[in-house]
Amino acid sequence: MPKGRTVAEKILCVDDELNILLSLQRQLRKRFHLESALGPEKALATIERDGPYAVIVSDLQMPGMNGLDLLAKVREMAPETVRIMLTGQADLATAIAAVNQGNIFRFLTKPCSAEELAATLEAALEQHRLVTAERNLLENTLRASVKVLTDVLSLVHPAAFSRASRIHRYVRHMAAELKLRDAWQFEVAALLSQVGCITLEPGALDRIYTGDELSDEEKKMFAAHPAAGGELLAHIPRLEAVACMIANQNLSFEQAPAVSAHVPHETVAMGAHLLRAALDFDRLITRNRSHEESTAQMRQRAQDYDPACLEALARYVAPEGGMAVRVLKSAELLPGMVVDQDVRSKSGLLLLAKGQEVTLSVLGRLRAFAAKVGIAEPVRVLVEGEAGPAAI
Repeated sequence: MPKGRTVAEKILCVDDELNILLSLQRQLRKRFHLESALGPEKALATIERDGPYAVIVSDLQMPGMNGLDLLAKVREMAPETVRIMLTGQADLATAIAAVNQGNIFRFLTKPCSAEELAATLEAALEQHRLVTAERNLLENTLRASVKVLTDVLSLVHPAAFSRASRIHRYVRHMAAELKLRDAWQFEVAALLSQVGCITLEPGALDRIYTGDELSDEEKKMFAAHPAAGGELLAHIPRLEAVACMIANQNLSFEQAPAVSAHVPHETVAMGAHLLRAALDFDRLITRNRSHEESTAQMRQRAQDYDPACLEALARYVAPEGGMAVRVLKSAELLPGMVVDQDVRSKSGLLLLAKGQEVTLSVLGRLRAFAAKVGIAEPVRVLVEGEAGPAAI
């Protein structure tokens, strides 16, 4: 690998003429981490196997698939890859089509000197660094924002946070089964699906999640929590689609979601379908239905669910099967454990709901209550990856 380059700065050159690829390797291999693919089909297979690449340089005229079509596919597979067109056809119409159809970074014509190509590759790598740096910044900012919101929910409404954690597991499973792109949006929507519940009284939430009788006012307020959650998140950059998913989480499959301007309708619809299936599945599971009974009951109302989501959910396997049960004092709890019972203070206040993961903020709250009020102990928890008999 050339000095100063990283694996993330790989460049793929694509041409149907081997001599051109060998020439590029001779001219540029000392300055760049260069790889080659003989033709578009091999290029797509290489990207699938070894990608993503920081930069791809493609010839225009190739048999089977031209460079425009190839770079358009690359854009779908790896949006952050910087794309360069290298061709002997120097007409303006081709250049315009390349820029418009494939979002091309540069359009170079043959013959292209080694110096010009090297300067273009340096500029392309710099563009890739800027794009990835911006993405990392946004992802870290979003991750921190989501963590703050979920921590607040866990402290204010443990039962709602516990439910959101379970919804997240179901949605993450379905998104993986369906191989959905940008799955982070669906997972964030699941984690924040209950954030609108901060408008409800804790006692009302407990009755809702256990299936107890509610007053008409409580029913009305609970039915409004998706809209409240969507409104709360709507103005956070890059969470606009997530906010729409949350606002539409109770819609059936046949209903069209309400979508804000500039938000992709299909993405919101899929997110709403995932949430609806996960929420109903969780409601049945928490009312002592088995996995099989829950999915069978949902199939009886198949018109309410996206068929693909329902089938993916039927293949879900609960993580508890690989976790050991332990009984611990509150001082022995650690982040990552999952409580297997409701945890209450000695005055009866719900501190953690069954199924809730222990986090650092949760631990801080538990220890404060243990010191000042007292906690009903010991606590039954699930611990991942422990061997040996369960301590019940």
